[in-house]
Amino acid sequence: MGKTALITGATSGIGKATAALFAKQGFKLILCGRRQERLEQLQNELGRDTAIFALNFDVRNREEVFSAIGNLPKEFSDIDILVNNAGNAHGLDPIDKGNPDDWDAMLDINVKGLLYVSKAVIPKMVDRKSGHIINIGSTAGKEVYPNGNVYCASKHAVDAINQGMRIDLNPYGIRVGAVNPGLVETEFSEVRFKGDSDRASKVYQGFQPLKPEDIADIILFVVTRPYHVNIADLIVMPTAQASSTIVKKDL
Repeated sequence: MGKTALITGATSGIGKATAALFAKQGFKLILCGRRQERLEQLQNELGRDTAIFALNFDVRNREEVFSAIGNLPKEFSDIDILVNNAGNAHGLDPIDKGNPDDWDAMLDINVKGLLYVSKAVIPKMVDRKSGHIINIGSTAGKEVYPNGNVYCASKHAVDAINQGMRIDLNPYGIRVGAVNPGLVETEFSEVRFKGDSDRASKVYQGFQPLKPEDIADIILFVVTRPYHVNIADLIVMPTAQASSTIVKKDL
């Protein structure tokens, strides 16, 4: 391929699966994450297939984001593909019982973090009049479900940013699109329930959820379309899922 892709949230779930698939296709990779040990392990694993550069920063920290991306080595500095994957959910509480710390974490990572990374990458894409941005949203950005309030709000914001980004970057020939997954079995629920593995595992019982590799396949498909094709907004759910609240379970 010869292209350079930057992936945030690359140390687990969808980000990690996408990195592994992109490496097999020969993309040069900039892998971003907060967990240095996991980044090093991933770099060692995937470095057999392609050139890897790891960036250890928190997307919530604007200065860290701009410094890390602004000081990339020359051979990695022209980013062709940005996968805005970093994101999380904290808590599942009704609005009156919500924890403001959880609200801050979701808005800072899912919304502001996406904006900071995009701001650091987009100017060089504009200069080159070339680039492709994939924003990882969620079905929670299309409909609101009980107790999802602020998480759903953050993903609705991603949906709006994706649309606005596509409009604003259209004059420069930059492709922008979103992939919005439903239920994917990752560390997502464990983070949401703050390490309660039993509660997290119940989310995926009784049906076959999507796997991170399923979403990675879709992301690869999106970024390998001919230039005149832009997949602007894609929703994908497991067959058992009809909406955020309707899932056929065999329990």
